[in-house]
Amino acid sequence: MSKTVKTTRRVKISGLDIGEGLPLAVVAGPCVIESESMCMKIAREIQAITGRLGMPFIFKASFDKANRSSHGSFRGPGLAEGLAVLARVKKELGIPVLSDVHETAQVAAAAKVLDVIQIPAFLCRQTDLIEAAGRTGKAVNVKKGQFLAPWDLANVVEKLRHVGCRKVLLTDRGTSFGYNRLVSDMTAIPVMQRSGCPVLFDATHSVQTPGGEKTRSGGDREMVPTLARAAVAAGADGVFIEVHPAPQKARSDASTQFPLAQLERLLSGLRDLRSVVLKF
Repeated sequence: MSKTVKTTRRVKISGLDIGEGLPLAVVAGPCVIESESMCMKIAREIQAITGRLGMPFIFKASFDKANRSSHGSFRGPGLAEGLAVLARVKKELGIPVLSDVHETAQVAAAAKVLDVIQIPAFLCRQTDLIEAAGRTGKAVNVKKGQFLAPWDLANVVEKLRHVGCRKVLLTDRGTSFGYNRLVSDMTAIPVMQRSGCPVLFDATHSVQTPGGEKTRSGGDREMVPTLARAAVAAGADGVFIEVHPAPQKARSDASTQFPLAQLERLLSGLRDLRSVVLKF
């Protein structure tokens, strides 16, 4: 395991401070860009909620879901159209935006719009992709692969720091446990924090059953609040939650996206729990 970096576990992203001893950060939005109007609606509502609660907010949505169970699954609008949607969200609402890249060829265009470039879980060992993202000067969020031990993320952080990237977030989204099953080990959070990076917990992907419905992934969204509360109690610096106005009609991850109408109640409880945790 790589040597622990002695540093304050904080980053500043577009004026937002995230990390150790700070209010719980929220990365939230739909799984995939279904339409510009829907993204604007969701972003406005989450911005209003997090504003009332005093929580740092980064909007997320994918322009392309390259990792799909079936060739017929909806992937999103693609790079150019998707980035145009995110650019509008960023300009009109004044909030930072995050999306994932899957190929090095996407990185330069993504960096012109995104405040946070995300490395998907299945690509978290792809050195060329990681280093390309790190060279942009933008913040990089790395999803821990379901196949990795939490301490293995230290090597990924070293790759980013090697190319000069200092704004790094790490996100846990569960670990594979047999076929079509994920489990969340909350001790992974403090282990990943030893890298010196803020650590988020992905409360919606963690309730997935990957490929569990043959041509698509299943899951149990009712467990989202349970895992989110456990992660905050374990010291997570933020939560990553995919939300949708009508999850059952979502074109991607319909089984796990959290209802937008229930988000404020969930975040209010997590904010209060964070304030208790920070006292210890």
